[in-house]
Amino acid sequence: MEHLIQHFRKDEQPFIEQVLSWQHEVEDRYAPKLTDFLDPRQRFIVSSVIGQDDTLKTACSGLFDGAERQRMLIFPAYYEATDEDFQLTAFTIQYPTKFIQLRHPDVLGALLSLGLNRSKFGDIRVNEQQVQFVVAQEVADYVRLHLTGIGKVKVHVESLKEDAPLLINEEEWFEEAHTVSSMRLDVIIATILNVSRQKAQALITGKKVRVNWTERDTVAFELQEGDILSIRGSGRVKIIMTEGRTKKDKIRLQIGRLAQKS
Repeated sequence: MEHLIQHFRKDEQPFIEQVLSWQHEVEDRYAPKLTDFLDPRQRFIVSSVIGQDDTLKTACSGLFDGAERQRMLIFPAYYEATDEDFQLTAFTIQYPTKFIQLRHPDVLGALLSLGLNRSKFGDIRVNEQQVQFVVAQEVADYVRLHLTGIGKVKVHVESLKEDAPLLINEEEWFEEAHTVSSMRLDVIIATILNVSRQKAQALITGKKVRVNWTERDTVAFELQEGDILSIRGSGRVKIIMTEGRTKKDKIRLQIGRLAQKS
């Protein structure tokens, strides 16, 4: 276990301990354990911890195809997991689309203002005509009852019909190659965005940068392969891999960049 923990950052230790306690719970009770919604980094940690063990398995679902936020089920190897085990409810929002266009942050803000934890909501998908989102079944009635307005707009929340198509996330990632002097957060942001180190540092200290869905305000924070950066106003970047060094001892870096929606 020690060997495993070295691969993770110090501030991820509490979550690892949480996962270990889930593991023991499943082993002791011989019963599946359902988590709240986890981001991809958290699911990676769960799979890494539980993956060491032949007696337990994991599965995840967030209803949407390619959902970013999903609930995980940790269960004994002999157990057959079903869709019902994930206890997910999909909603759609009726609102006057002729006059107003709801955006992702509007919907997320309204859901959080209900006083529920972010871990009870899955993905939110939005297009010109409709909004769909997924919540944990245990809070579904509460959300349906209390989500009556978003901003100044009156809305009506309805369960998504069984046969209704789920919105597809039309994300496009582009790969780019860069050379950087180090894997420090400020160096990488400056290089990728083609801005000065000072500007990159201002974004970081201004709390506009997340690494693996966690806000990071330390300019010298070290990035690793697999990390996903969200830079407010500049979209997302994934550190795909480092490919050795140049003659001048710079690091060759492959990144993926999420195309900004116009």
